[in-house]
Amino acid sequence: MGPLSGLKVIELAALGPVPFCGMLLGDMGADVVRVDRVGAADIGIEIDPKFDLRSRNKRSVTIDLKRPDGRDALLLLVEKADVLLEGFRPGVAERLGVGPKDCLVRRPQLVYGRGTGWGQDGPLADVAGHDINYIALTGALDMIGPADGPPVPPLNLIGDYGGGALYLAFGVVCGVLEARNSGRGQVVDAAMVDGVTSLLTMFHALRQAGRLRPGRGRNVLDGGAPYYRPYGTKDGRFVAVGAIEPKFYRELIEKLELDPATLPPQNEEARWPELAARLAERFLTRTRDEWVARFVGSDACFSPVLSLDEASLHPHNAARDSLVELDGAAHPAPAPRLSRTPGGLRSRPPRLGEHTVEVMREWGVAEERVAEGLKSGVFTNAA
Repeated sequence: MGPLSGLKVIELAALGPVPFCGMLLGDMGADVVRVDRVGAADIGIEIDPKFDLRSRNKRSVTIDLKRPDGRDALLLLVEKADVLLEGFRPGVAERLGVGPKDCLVRRPQLVYGRGTGWGQDGPLADVAGHDINYIALTGALDMIGPADGPPVPPLNLIGDYGGGALYLAFGVVCGVLEARNSGRGQVVDAAMVDGVTSLLTMFHALRQAGRLRPGRGRNVLDGGAPYYRPYGTKDGRFVAVGAIEPKFYRELIEKLELDPATLPPQNEEARWPELAARLAERFLTRTRDEWVARFVGSDACFSPVLSLDEASLHPHNAARDSLVELDGAAHPAPAPRLSRTPGGLRSRPPRLGEHTVEVMREWGVAEERVAEGLKSGVFTNAA
């Protein structure tokens, strides 16, 4: 059932890191109940619910939190919960009457996880933003992109998911472990700007040591090094090389059938443009798949640049079952993989309000309260 089996989690429907965090906890066995707004989904994109992959391993209840009866119903669920996740702007949960103080009175052991971009305090705490804004302010965005062009947003992987959802999940699990020892809950303030800054730890170290050159495309890991970047091929596709260590670099040059004596030294930075031009010229002589065949089994740190469709079919990903079929949709498999209590896919993404009655009964809400809520419209229950 997964290492978090038995953990009860309430996820207040939100965008950004919160639904992904809920998915991570659910994948590892937690019982995740998503509280949706009455009459509206909060996933941010209009798609068939079965393709809202972040909602797998969750149940959905619909509660109108703007009505006193709805707030009270949520607080009844909180009494049985171990974790609550919310991603509102600071102060919104408090105005709804479901902030940390309201909830911890009902459940002193509760871990209250708050996922935001700017955090719960600071000059920007109340300002709107998205992933691109948060990674811009941390310095991460400035480091990504070509030397002769503007910064390039790396999808929303760094802010929403890397610096947001993963740190929120980590903080929540830390809080749960501590609460089991102390009997006391606490608030987890997971701000994307904090998480992304943490992800940048090595680069802050290099900066302070004088080993990080300012500007994009001038360092080993930002595409400045000729041996750590993508290259175009004869058919307009791309390959990626990451041959940092000398022994791997030597193998790269050998597989490219280049004479090292005719090339600039690997780490003579002043001649990196010259070396990059030679490698680029060579890669253009064959198609991507011809180069793949050439590098089979090699330690040259070489890979084809694949589309999502291609990645789903690659033999290595297929051998590890990186995508798992569930109800007609391909889901990325739960990660990481545990040997004794692995995570898994237990249920498809729910319809809005599909489990309202089921969860209310299971979590101890009185039958008459459930019936009254359904009649008044405070709750809805999908057929």
